Amino acid sequence: MRPLFFEFPDDPTSWLIDDQYFFGEALLVAPLFETGSTGRRVYLPPGTWIDYQTGRVYEGGRWHEIEAGPVPIIVLVRDHTVLPHIALAQSTMEMNWSRLELQVFSTDGAPARGWVALPGEAPMNCRFFRARMDPSCRKIRSRGACSGICNSARLAGEHEKGRPAPPLFRLCP
Repeated sequence: MRPLFFEFPDDPTSWLIDDQYFFGEALLVAPLFETGSTGRRVYLPPGTWIDYQTGRVYEGGRWHEIEAGPVPIIVLVRDHTVLPHIALAQSTMEMNWSRLELQVFSTDGAPARGWVALPGEAPMNCRFFRARMDPSCRKIRSRGACSGICNSARLAGEHEKGRPAPPLFRLCP
């Protein structure tokens, strides 16, 4: 967790926000503090932001009134971000890492990027991913059976040091 000004030090308003935070570099979280509240006023730093729950797109550098989705919290994703997802499990020991899914948040089909650290890998060997895909395509599944969700996606994985990583993801046909 980090304050907005860590990611946007040149944005004067980011220095004034004390009730929102970043979870990593791409997720902006705006908790609902009042009982029964379904939305709130949220400041979005410069750039384009996508509501994680609804997919609605917001322009940054200004304030917005945003309603929470089915889960009572507001989470916005920085445009051109790839987020790893995995099925819910009772414990981390039961997670099926061979069924990792990458969800791409891109409003214009431009390259998106993200990080993932798989179990058993050294902390400095996190995988960095870049994806470019048709704007209508939102997901890439790993290793398991593909359901044809993504037809025109390309995904490149690299180690943090810029060397090619072993293939981890295959694209849906």
